[in-house]
Amino acid sequence: MRPKISIIIPMWGVEKYLRRCLDSVKNQTFQDWTAICVDDGSPDKSGEIAEEYAKQDKRFIVVHKENGGLSDARNAGLPFAKGEYIMYLDSDDFIHPQTMEIAFDTAQKTKSDIVSFTYDRFYRPQLMVRHVLHLDTDNVVPFGIKKKYNLNKIPMRTTDDVFELATERAHNKTNPNRKWLIKHCQVWKNLYKKSLIKDTPFIKGILFEDFPWWSAIMLKKPRTTVVPLPLYYYIPNFGGIVLSAKQLKIMKSLCTGIKTAYQLYAKKADSEQMAKWQSQFMWLFVNWAFRKLKYLKTDAEFDEARAEFTEMNNMGVFDNVPNEWYDLRENIYKFIGVK
Repeated sequence: MRPKISIIIPMWGVEKYLRRCLDSVKNQTFQDWTAICVDDGSPDKSGEIAEEYAKQDKRFIVVHKENGGLSDARNAGLPFAKGEYIMYLDSDDFIHPQTMEIAFDTAQKTKSDIVSFTYDRFYRPQLMVRHVLHLDTDNVVPFGIKKKYNLNKIPMRTTDDVFELATERAHNKTNPNRKWLIKHCQVWKNLYKKSLIKDTPFIKGILFEDFPWWSAIMLKKPRTTVVPLPLYYYIPNFGGIVLSAKQLKIMKSLCTGIKTAYQLYAKKADSEQMAKWQSQFMWLFVNWAFRKLKYLKTDAEFDEARAEFTEMNNMGVFDNVPNEWYDLRENIYKFIGVK
């Protein structure tokens, strides 16, 4: 009998955090799950720790593979995920004990393809401050993790137009709809119907792979419910892949995501979907990628960057520009030599 939820956990160099992560899964109030622990060629004891959990609890499944990066690990875990619903959990993070219970119950009540929750927005900054002050960060317990939620009193909002709520923008705290927004495109703060995502792999080898993947999922018009509860605990990894990556790689990854998603939307999106996606996501990522130019140092790096933006221009990415991004496009044109 297949489990209700399969949770995919990529692992690489996380032996310091992994037990806390896996314990947060094991201690869920909802018990009908399997955890797919993908050892992405980790150089430490992450794979051994996961095997230890698998020996104690058959709901833990360990997949060992050669290192291929986060996207490749997530993709490798999906064939082993037999659940009706899928979750993703980064192995240096952890979740509230009722995360699966709340997400599954909400999905059943609303018949949603996606249930979106949020992460604790106080915990991560707290850890960052403690790190700067050279204080312990490993044994800090989030205050909200002990909170017990009543399933009959869970706040929620359901929509059949995910573009209504999904955004990459920052919104003023006075915005009355702020708590209902699906802020940013992190894949790990949602429960997904497996049938929705099973044929959409992550792009291998890039950073910020969440953006093109989430863009593709939105285009499928999923029925989506937002539960504005801080059920995920996001740990800043100060030696992590994003923080240590060269700025050129970050820029090229962003450009790859933009190009991939744009091609998909140009082919399949209607005009309203395209306009909303460009306004709420694409131009913000274009701006982010362009700002990386200030970190480049060599002529070769600038040549690579110029080639990326030239290719996007040739694809038509910059053709329709909102007034707020007009100056950005002019600066891009100047950079690539378009008059």
